[in-house]
Amino acid sequence: QVQLVESGGGLEQAGGSLRLSCAASGRTFSRYRMGWFRQAPGKEREFIAAISGSGGRTYYADSVKGRITISRDNAKNTVYLQMNSLNPDDTAVYYCAADAYGSDVFIRRTSYDYWGQGTQVTVSS
Repeated sequence: QVQLVESGGGLEQAGGSLRLSCAASGRTFSRYRMGWFRQAPGKEREFIAAISGSGGRTYYADSVKGRITISRDNAKNTVYLQMNSLNPDDTAVYYCAADAYGSDVFIRRTSYDYWGQGTQVTVSS
């Protein structure tokens, strides 16, 4: 069982930045593709970014590409989401997820096996 805990959310003004962190338990973290999703009130959970186990490959949703960066530090069992140029549309609960079984698909929620509880990001205009 993998436990994921997100942190770093909060209130930020439009144009500001936040860095979210996701700390994972276990010793097999480097084997997992990690993803970030977000869910705004009344909306479905949507894919934001993913990163390969080694950190060598990253993937981004078109809506955030260029202002959001996913990274990981396997020595710390942690994945990060750097969020710049925030706007109110970024307001959502952000979730960290782990793909433990090497799915070929990385944008679907069902490809991920473990999920954190989420951290709230609120962006004011």
